[in-house]
Amino acid sequence: MSTDTPWFKSTRSGSNGGQCVEVRRHDGAIQVRDSKAEGTGPVLTFSRDEWEAFIEGARRGEFDLS
Repeated sequence: MSTDTPWFKSTRSGSNGGQCVEVRRHDGAIQVRDSKAEGTGPVLTFSRDEWEAFIEGARRGEFDLS
């Protein structure tokens, strides 16, 4: 049974000309896509463990460019 939920954008996206990332849960995984390519672009799929590692890395600043 599918556990699809709707795609959603961060409330911090605001009105930035549609340059947003959307995220959803799908069959126990986390999916990410570019909001401009809705329905036509690629979708990245991560396991729950991969997603949690990404979020923790972002919190620690692992991906900061400066």
